[in-house]
Amino acid sequence: MNTVMELITLAEDAPLIPGGTPTQIPGLSGPVTQIFGYGLWLLILAGVGGTGFGVYKLAVADKSRNGGGAEPFKWMGGGVAAILLAGSLITILNGIAS
Repeated sequence: MNTVMELITLAEDAPLIPGGTPTQIPGLSGPVTQIFGYGLWLLILAGVGGTGFGVYKLAVADKSRNGGGAEPFKWMGGGVAAILLAGSLITILNGIAS
């Protein structure tokens, strides 16, 4: 648990998560709220990474008929799905907390 709290402290100071301070969720303790909130922000960052990797794979893919043309779209679709899921959960939780 100590390692998790150190990672949360590092995440608070990191400029990778702009405005990523989670809102206190009623009925949950402070550490649970922070871990859940930062987990959602990290899920958004992972979605952005997956979408970017899909765009990269599309740019360097073999465009011939026998190439694996669907793989970049799987990466991009998974990334966009992660962004939408985490974004909607953040919106719902902020609506509940405020």
